Amino acid sequence: MTPYTLSQLTAFIDQSLAVLSSQTFWLRAEIASMSVKNGHGYLELVEKASDGRLAAKMRATCWSNLFPMLSAYFEQETGQRLQTGLQVLVEAEVSFHPVYSLSLNIVNIDPAFTVGDLARQRQETLRRLQQEGLTELQQQLTLPTLPLRLAVISSEQAAGYGDFMDELNRDGFAFRVQLFPALMQGERAEVSIIDALRTIEEYADRYDAVVLIRGGGATTDLGCFDSYPLAAACARCRLPILSGIGHTRDVSIVDQVVFMPLKTPTAVADFLVDRLQQQAERLQRLKLRLQKTAEIQILVRRHRIEMLRQRLAACSPERIYRMGYSLATYNGRPLRSVSDLPVGKAFETHLSDGTFSAVRQK
Repeated sequence: MTPYTLSQLTAFIDQSLAVLSSQTFWLRAEIASMSVKNGHGYLELVEKASDGRLAAKMRATCWSNLFPMLSAYFEQETGQRLQTGLQVLVEAEVSFHPVYSLSLNIVNIDPAFTVGDLARQRQETLRRLQQEGLTELQQQLTLPTLPLRLAVISSEQAAGYGDFMDELNRDGFAFRVQLFPALMQGERAEVSIIDALRTIEEYADRYDAVVLIRGGGATTDLGCFDSYPLAAACARCRLPILSGIGHTRDVSIVDQVVFMPLKTPTAVADFLVDRLQQQAERLQRLKLRLQKTAEIQILVRRHRIEMLRQRLAACSPERIYRMGYSLATYNGRPLRSVSDLPVGKAFETHLSDGTFSAVRQK
């Protein structure tokens, strides 16, 4: 047996793959990892079986003469950056190198496939939430009449958070805001926001509502708000959640499970301020109504008091004396009958201008 050298074997493989190397293939795969270096895109594509196990894996490269154009095109059409976890449909050449082994050279990409897959994932996520009864949980909660104590989940440096605070404080209402910092985009955003929610729930009695806000920015960074774990965590929160994720292109899954979705952080602040402003106006109307009612009650009572005073004046001893009547008393008590005064005892007679004493003779 004559042994082959390694280079001879790789040359043989290269010759065997010559037919494949002369054509391109459209491939469906998931991006398992991705990096960009010197303008080149380096990807690892995988296929998973129905049970989640790995069925196939290959390295792929999109060279710098195509990668910037293809990635920009993909982002424009899908609203998503090329990133790990996405299902993609790419056109690729099979490439074999004696050192770097077998790989793919990506020459084209079909964004419509990914858009359809993302839509399918969104529908599956929403259907799962509905089947588990999670889409209506937040609607069963009640937002307090005066929601002043707010737990805010946002990035502290985000412009949206600053806009929210500026708008919230414009009318001088006594809002009490506590920020729970979280990453609002990227691969770690989902876990970061869920952790913030869990912390808030530990002290739920301290707050009236949760505010989940993210400022403006690329729609491509909103993927975490379509995830089942984050949507489920929001749905199960014991406090009503007001969302202002700062997007207009689509309604996220999270928006469909929270108590009240609003478009932007500023819109959330406007809602809260307007709610308090309406309540303040309502309280002012009640105050005026109470003042008017009180004024009427005071007039009625004053009239009743005057009537009683007049009645008392009509029944006073002085008035009776002036009419020619007198009052007889014995031992300081009024005499109502002759039998109340023993014979020979003195009694007093009271008139309007004085008092005199007399003795009963018989």
